[in-house]
Amino acid sequence: MHEHPFVSESHEGKPFFEWIVAAIVAMCMIAAVLRYQMAATIIISVAAIMLGLMRITLRQRSPWKVRSVGFDAFISIFWGIGLLVTFFSVWLML
Repeated sequence: MHEHPFVSESHEGKPFFEWIVAAIVAMCMIAAVLRYQMAATIIISVAAIMLGLMRITLRQRSPWKVRSVGFDAFISIFWGIGLLVTFFSVWLML
């Protein structure tokens, strides 16, 4: 018999950890508004990469869960790398 996928909050990430991630995003937003775009980009990119690596390492015990381990890790790590590559490619053109 197939296991039914869970979609409720009780089976997803831990709320305290989601608030930590939200605080990091808010901190990056404030830094960007204060014209520290490079710092904001690096912080949020490193946070995304760390979330992906944490998801791979902790698997089902990870406090950061959205979908499957592979999906979460892929999206987090490549979004972080892609954001850095995009930012620095534009920055080098200026």
